[in-house]
Amino acid sequence: MEVISGKVQKAKKVVIYGPEGIGKSSLAAQFPRPVFIDTEGSTTEMEVDRLPKPNSWEMLKQQVGWVKQQGPRFGTLIIDTIDWAEMLCTDSVCASHQKKGVEDFGYGKGYIYVSEEFGRFLNLLSDVVESGIHVVLVAHAQIVKFEQPDEMGAYDRYQLKLGQKTSSRTAPLVKEWADMVLFINYKTLSVAANNQGTKHKAQGGSRVVYATHHPAWDAKNRHNLPDEFPLDYGRLAHIFNGAAPQQQAAPVTQQQTPVQTVIPTENIPNNIPNQQAAQAANLAAPVSTAPPAAGLNPNIPPALRDLMTQNNVTEAEIQIVVSKKGYYPYDAPIANYDPNFINGVLVAAWPQVFDMIKDYRDNLPF
Repeated sequence: MEVISGKVQKAKKVVIYGPEGIGKSSLAAQFPRPVFIDTEGSTTEMEVDRLPKPNSWEMLKQQVGWVKQQGPRFGTLIIDTIDWAEMLCTDSVCASHQKKGVEDFGYGKGYIYVSEEFGRFLNLLSDVVESGIHVVLVAHAQIVKFEQPDEMGAYDRYQLKLGQKTSSRTAPLVKEWADMVLFINYKTLSVAANNQGTKHKAQGGSRVVYATHHPAWDAKNRHNLPDEFPLDYGRLAHIFNGAAPQQQAAPVTQQQTPVQTVIPTENIPNNIPNQQAAQAANLAAPVSTAPPAAGLNPNIPPALRDLMTQNNVTEAEIQIVVSKKGYYPYDAPIANYDPNFINGVLVAAWPQVFDMIKDYRDNLPF
């Protein structure tokens, strides 16, 4: 066994949360070579690198995996916000179990499924950290009533806006996962408005970062930061300089290597009408295609269309896979599929669907 002594320099796992509009995204944008996964579209007015807004949980996971594969190209992955990402997770869990909402599972089971899936996502983010890339999760704050078991009475405190139901477990998971939880808020002072001190008024309103736990909020750090300090990245820069690879980053573009969208004729379903069979047979001729975003039917739901675009999948490939499984005939347009089937099968089980498509591509006669 090898004993490792001293500090280990590695990328950091950070959570930044606070009220809306206080500057969480602006602070995150100052981390080393950031790339945003903007789940709620809040960075449109910022000069930052970002990936397309994910329309599904599976697309979000694929984007995280893509960032990890880029190596030193990026220094920080920022998910803005994680509470909107949690909604994608919940929708995916419900769709995969054919439920309309998380409450439909009964007895809190839905929240358990969501927390388990969310835990796997945090493990995926940990893999990104292990590759040398900082991960920053931006979140909104909510005020909840809190009562300690050993104290009389209750008081309000700020918490992550995750799992608003008491049976949800995602907020504790995120706090345990993070190396650093920073709470941003306005610091307002109450000053006497008369000589008797019977009337007071608010004054100030500066933005402050809280880095240690307090009865009124969650926060923590492992770097001896002061309890509170002004909203200034310079107070944090020494922690992140040198942890992630410091090579020059290349411009952000998701490179999509053209593939041979070729499907062997022996795999074409027998129940395809003659005209459609001829069209499908034409796929047997090797053709190099560009990303099919412009050619996809705009009526295909965005969650599926984005996955098809990201993986360079054509409509014909989806139709053949679906027809081989007996769900719909080959000539049925994807836009006519039941939305529950699209979300619960094609999107929720996209890795398996895409594996079937790759099998068709690989089974070439040459």
